[in-house]
Amino acid sequence: MEQQNVEKVYQALDQMAEALETRENIPYLDALGAAMEYILDRDTELTEQPLLKQQLEKHAAVFDDQSYQKEEIRKGIQLSILKGMKGATQQQHMLTPDTVAMLIGYLTNKFIGKNEDFRIFDPAVGTGNLLTAVLNQVEREGHAYGSDVDPTLIQLAVMNANMQERQIEFFHQDSLRPFLLEPVDLVVSDLPVGYYPDDIQAAQFELKAEEGHSYSHHLFIEQSLHYTKEGGYLLFVVPNFLFESDQARSLHTFLQQHAHILGLLQFPESMFKNESQAKSVLILQKKGTLTTAPKQALLVQLPSFKNPNAMANVLKQINDWFDNELSGLKN
Repeated sequence: MEQQNVEKVYQALDQMAEALETRENIPYLDALGAAMEYILDRDTELTEQPLLKQQLEKHAAVFDDQSYQKEEIRKGIQLSILKGMKGATQQQHMLTPDTVAMLIGYLTNKFIGKNEDFRIFDPAVGTGNLLTAVLNQVEREGHAYGSDVDPTLIQLAVMNANMQERQIEFFHQDSLRPFLLEPVDLVVSDLPVGYYPDDIQAAQFELKAEEGHSYSHHLFIEQSLHYTKEGGYLLFVVPNFLFESDQARSLHTFLQQHAHILGLLQFPESMFKNESQAKSVLILQKKGTLTTAPKQALLVQLPSFKNPNAMANVLKQINDWFDNELSGLKN
């Protein structure tokens, strides 16, 4: 992957989005989605302004003159989305950091093994950054699915996947409502943290709150397990306080009944603005008739990603755990 190609992709997208934002008077993120749609379809009906058409065509030509790797396109789109989210006040307009996505991709490769026809699902897909970053690391082609309730984010996810020539089926819906989706082999998701406002729908879940609103991140875990095959795996980016909240006891009881807790990988706090935002990767396996709990869970405090020696030692620890434990976890 060439960094200069990432810059080319970003600059073309950014200039197209800025032009659309200014001349069509639409938010930057909506303009970015329209810019990607123009690159893919050359939609001449997007605007009636001749000068704007010229600007769009000029920058879109960057994608005609040269082919780019999927990761170069993803990273260029990511930079554009980050720019658009800088002034966003909506909590759901967040992007999973690349270091987190790379680790999830690494673990995904370990869990799917030689499965040539795996199915993967992100129920909080957002802009598709995490899901496509994971797919770009996986050595095999699988069937991918993503869902999000936010219309701006799901539109960006669709364009993101199309720009990378990724076949992903998207659902634009509340992910805590039923899906027309067969159970998958693997769920990966950066869980949205907060309260779920629909108490009537929340009442359908075991992890509903006894009083007041339920935690959306708890309900997402239950929903994800429902759409995972027996023996399938789930990789969640979760807040460090997940098992310390007022509803943590019910979550722990639920997980003991329905899943094996395989591991918890805690990111260095230096990655986050403050301690309350610190996150970890929670690794689960859905219980099945032939599954067994690991003899020892994978509990890791990750070092700074800027420390290659320490990181190499941790990866060896993870690899050793897979060699010793994973064979006994297969369903």
